[in-house]
Amino acid sequence: MSVKVAVVTDTRCPSQGTLETVSEEAVIVDTVFGPVSGTRTGGVDNWRGVPYAAPPVGDLRWRRSRDPQPWTEVRDATAFGHVCPQPAMPVIDLGAGTTSDEDCLHLNIWSPTGAAEDGDRHAVMVWLHGGAYICGAGSQPLYDGTALVRASVEEDVPAVVVTINYRMGAFGFAEFGDLPGTDGAFDTNCGLSDVVQALRWVQRNIERFGGDPDRVTVFGESAGGGIVTTLLAMPAAKGLFARAIAQSSPATSVYDRERGARYGELFLEEVHAPDPPTPDALRRLPVAALVSAGTRVFNRVPSEFPGTIAYAPMIDGDLVPRDPMEAIRDGDAHDVPLMIGTNRDETSLFKWMKTPLMPVTEQQVQAMFELIAQEQPELAIPGVDDVAVAYGGESRIPGRNGARFMGISRDLAFRMPAVWIAEAHSRHAPVHLYRYDWATPLFRVLGIGATHATELPYIWGNPASTKADISYRLGGRKTGSRVRRRMQERWLGFADDGDPVSSDSPAQWKPYTNQEQHSLLIGATDTAVTELDRNLLRAWGSDALGFR
Repeated sequence: MSVKVAVVTDTRCPSQGTLETVSEEAVIVDTVFGPVSGTRTGGVDNWRGVPYAAPPVGDLRWRRSRDPQPWTEVRDATAFGHVCPQPAMPVIDLGAGTTSDEDCLHLNIWSPTGAAEDGDRHAVMVWLHGGAYICGAGSQPLYDGTALVRASVEEDVPAVVVTINYRMGAFGFAEFGDLPGTDGAFDTNCGLSDVVQALRWVQRNIERFGGDPDRVTVFGESAGGGIVTTLLAMPAAKGLFARAIAQSSPATSVYDRERGARYGELFLEEVHAPDPPTPDALRRLPVAALVSAGTRVFNRVPSEFPGTIAYAPMIDGDLVPRDPMEAIRDGDAHDVPLMIGTNRDETSLFKWMKTPLMPVTEQQVQAMFELIAQEQPELAIPGVDDVAVAYGGESRIPGRNGARFMGISRDLAFRMPAVWIAEAHSRHAPVHLYRYDWATPLFRVLGIGATHATELPYIWGNPASTKADISYRLGGRKTGSRVRRRMQERWLGFADDGDPVSSDSPAQWKPYTNQEQHSLLIGATDTAVTELDRNLLRAWGSDALGFR
């Protein structure tokens, strides 16, 4: 292994028009594919836009990931690579100067300064971003690993942080395998194959950056959390990670090939595919047309099939050989320690955004239950009225009925899958279950509360501790800073040795068992509780419920 540190001098012309000389340290590391040059700033070494797979372009569109071509010249790794093709989402900042392109399979690494050349073996945290399997990137400023690495050093649990891009939407999760005459020209679950390829890259290279390949924690939120829980049941992921953290995982949104083919046909209809839709013809379609059609399908599916999403992992009998929930229940999953949890008010964000992505009205929830019963008549499905008992009974109190159905949607999509997985996986490996309840005064006034994704700034430290964070407009900064430190301590501690302890909280977060059902409530203070979800389990039962 070779690590070089050099001073790089650059002459720049700032806005005043005069020339100035800027010097910074370049950190050059030899990967198994070739050398990459990153930067050293403020106690953190950083490499950006490092390719972990061959560009999935041309004949490799809709093919699973494979190794990149090696290189010999030092590759600049000071800027993020392309983000994967996706629709523009004004609420999602993908990073200054980032552009979209199919050549997007890159990862980014943050490491404590000197860890690479010192030969350290720190815990590694590999992040899988969310975005409903259609948007997001490892370059998002929210996921800048600098603050988290600094916190890890301060807490004496130094860690290496990795973020990745993976293919999304029709590029990563469309199913065309049943098209006549294609003869295996399309692979399934390309987006999942990207994640596996990235984890393989980490196993082969991360020691060169100061990481320990035997202590890799894969963690993700929303769609990224869904990939985490799917990875637990993927044979191809065996041995690629030692621990897992799933935040707000839509774990039951893993579909069979029939549903995948149905949504694939919708995509071909929207993209106006040639007849017949040959592999060559589909691979010649411009990226913009594919993104546009994929976005229309993304909006269309939850409107026509409430409770489902257009793109998700698929049970293909190969990369995902069986339903992950069933595999976890039967002990046929990787027996790695797991941290899993949800946010108290997950669905308020979707109501605020006025998106059909989540059913939040009584009509939508009723339609979702009817569709599940229609598609899976063999399931013993509780009725809406039966489940509603856990949300204040059957009485219809003005102003509270909508909240009840938002709760039902939240729990079917997020909370119950987390509890079901905790029940099943805890029989085979340690599980720590949490619920995130903290909300700033502004979020409480707006009625958003602890909604979907609001825990992320506290884990990453971006921007929860800065004056620019508008969520503190009505106060709460001091409490928020304490929440941030406790969460970072617990996440980093779990990645380091499996123990999510915090020196700032007396609450002892015990592993979940079916007998005692330990959980941690993360709020202004942390509270260890038992049987937090007792009423929900009584209402929903212990059999995982969802679409297939």
